[in-house]
Amino acid sequence: MRVSSRVWHRAPGAVPHVGPRRRGTVWLMVAAALMVPAGSAAAITRLQQSAARQAEVRVSLAELEIAAWRQNSLRSRAMLAKGMPAALARSRDEVDRAVDAIGADFERRDPGERHTRAVQDAFRAYDTAVDREFDLLTAGDLLAAERVAEYQADPTFRALLTTLDAASGHYARLERQSSGQARIGTVLILSLAACIITALVGQAHRIRGRALRRATHQATHDALTGLPNRVWLQDGLAAASGDATGAALVLIDLDRFKEVNDTLGHQYGDQLLIEVARRMRDTLRDGETVVRLGGDEFAVLLPGVTCADDVAAVATRLHEALREPFELGGLSLSVTGSIGAALYPQHGTTPDQLLQRADIAMYTAKARRTGYTIFDHSQDSTDPRRLTLAGDLRRGIDQGQLLLYYQPKVDARTGAVLGAEALVRWRHPEYGLIPPDDFIPLAEHTGLIGPLTRFVLAEALRQARAWRDAGHELGVAVNVSAHGLLDLALPVEIAALLEHCGVPARLLTVEITETAIMTDPERALRVVRELHTLGVRLSIDDFGTGYSSLAYLKNLPVQELKIDRSFVSGMTTSDRDAVIVRSTVDLGHNLGLRVVAEGVEDDATWRQLDAAGCDALQGYHISRPVAADEFGTWLAGWDRTAAAGPVTAA
Repeated sequence: MRVSSRVWHRAPGAVPHVGPRRRGTVWLMVAAALMVPAGSAAAITRLQQSAARQAEVRVSLAELEIAAWRQNSLRSRAMLAKGMPAALARSRDEVDRAVDAIGADFERRDPGERHTRAVQDAFRAYDTAVDREFDLLTAGDLLAAERVAEYQADPTFRALLTTLDAASGHYARLERQSSGQARIGTVLILSLAACIITALVGQAHRIRGRALRRATHQATHDALTGLPNRVWLQDGLAAASGDATGAALVLIDLDRFKEVNDTLGHQYGDQLLIEVARRMRDTLRDGETVVRLGGDEFAVLLPGVTCADDVAAVATRLHEALREPFELGGLSLSVTGSIGAALYPQHGTTPDQLLQRADIAMYTAKARRTGYTIFDHSQDSTDPRRLTLAGDLRRGIDQGQLLLYYQPKVDARTGAVLGAEALVRWRHPEYGLIPPDDFIPLAEHTGLIGPLTRFVLAEALRQARAWRDAGHELGVAVNVSAHGLLDLALPVEIAALLEHCGVPARLLTVEITETAIMTDPERALRVVRELHTLGVRLSIDDFGTGYSSLAYLKNLPVQELKIDRSFVSGMTTSDRDAVIVRSTVDLGHNLGLRVVAEGVEDDATWRQLDAAGCDALQGYHISRPVAADEFGTWLAGWDRTAAAGPVTAA
């Protein structure tokens, strides 16, 4: 574990270099200084040195803030990666070394001063929390890392930014005060040689002004690309937030940029970043500013933009700009980007809020492979109740708080029960019965989706065995998320569960979505084929609502299509929905697949589906999802109803 209280040492190159052309001016100033009383000249020199020192301290503060934002960006990447792979560990070492150097230089400039100590204390508190978070991620304890991020790293980061802002304002005031006193003293003391001294002082101010402008530019611009940096963006966001016309913030993170660095080296990576920056800058219009936040992260500030459609248009332009390959050193490189956006004041009223929520939207776009997403409050996982649920979920799995409900599937023509879909619920000791939409996203975010999927599979297969022992040859269907579909160990685990429960593979149906397939088609196809080899049935769930997977459907060894409820529920009142349903049934049959319709809410829908040739039905008109002990009772009652005559799903 790293020691957070760093031993800061001086970074070289903090004082601007004085070139040969200015040496003559410097010697003239020395000669002029000899003309006045030594004590007065010394006082003026001290004031000028003090002003220069305050300016240098402000530059160090800006550099320290940039380092803090780099650490914060690294935290986001590590949390997204759910650990600390080698590349992130190397980045962490680089950031730590930069922090050491910048911190030592800052401490040297004004040791012991109150604001210096406050900045040091704030940074060490943040650094300690970050080290703790990184250590937990390295150890694979994602849940504990999230708690440290929420309750320690995030609050100390915000406190650090506030402290840096206060210190910068303090040193700016001191600089103005020292500069003013130096100017007044110079005029009074050198009044006997006003013409000469005025010229010399003017030249000195111009030299110092140019040095300060260079230092300010360096502090607010990225050295590699020349773009404004995160410090500039903070000021720009503050100005935009005060504009009554509103503003938008767009964050862009390059996808698979790490592969360029790892495969071709940092020289190619740096050149690619320069070209990406140039292309985005050329794409934007007047008033739109692109910023490099660090690494492969960029931002675009859009003052006066308040409409989501206008932001989407900018995102489209940026995607188009990145679409064309980049020619570097004889190589043609293609990159894409994940884009997230937030609007002022709808999604935040402060710079920190806009940055945080645009960042959440960007990582949502990256996780869902949608390319672009605008912030929605449902994406925010900082709600205290959601955090509590995330902490309780692991215990809920281990302590048997999760249970399965079963919704039957019946034959559309005869009404015979074919099986049931297993749907997980969580009986929380404090919050009661929690639906899956409230905790499955948390499971995916915290890395618990694997244990949750294994629990559902094991319970569903045990229930299928119990039905079989009772004389009911019923299949059971289990939904598998995109994360599960990309898990190469899933077929092996399912094979072991089938053998342990003594259930034939044909009685298990794994339901997957089009979106899950398109997340990584090659990897998904490998897992699907291995499941097919086991004899497990495969079903495309919610067909028609995700990405177009027709190109992959012909190559997937699936046996079933499920028509999404959004089409089924409207087919009796909408001719378009009815056409979609009939076309999907025909498509499935032409491919040799069974077709299941979910969301059957009334007898009229049932009869239309039967007339269209649909094979199986599922929905509230047949039965709501029921607990395992209630399913047997429902099954006995349904058998009596079905045996009495023509099916009229009562």
